[in-house]
Amino acid sequence: MPVFSFSNEIADLIIVMKSKRVMFLMKEGKIIKAYKVALGKSPVGKKTIQGDGKTPEGRYFIIDRNPNSNFYKSLKISYPNEKDLEKAQMIGFHPGGDIMIHGLSKKVEFLGKYHIIEDWTEGCIAVTNEEMDEIWRLVPNGIPIEILP
Repeated sequence: MPVFSFSNEIADLIIVMKSKRVMFLMKEGKIIKAYKVALGKSPVGKKTIQGDGKTPEGRYFIIDRNPNSNFYKSLKISYPNEKDLEKAQMIGFHPGGDIMIHGLSKKVEFLGKYHIIEDWTEGCIAVTNEEMDEIWRLVPNGIPIEILP
């Protein structure tokens, strides 16, 4: 169930505030939906390398969707961008990838809204399956996502 809801408008921007563990779907500068989220298990700071458990920070785009994800449904985020690749290569590591907004796997879907008690993903942004159904309908491919500290 969403934390905050105005309508069923299609979003034109997603904003994630990592420090608040909240994701907003925006339309023309106004919040149309808000969700509490779980992040990577080591969420403070920018994602730099594969396996660091961090959720990226910066401006990305929704570039694909998977209706048959291991985590219910998922929207793929365009991480890593060119800057992320350069940064990781400079220190001799791979930046990682497959960063998604996703629901819950069959193993933990029973947790529902309680999945947010602890950050648990490998760097993704997790919501309940019911929330993912709503996000799936309201978020088209190609829109920007801003992930803030």
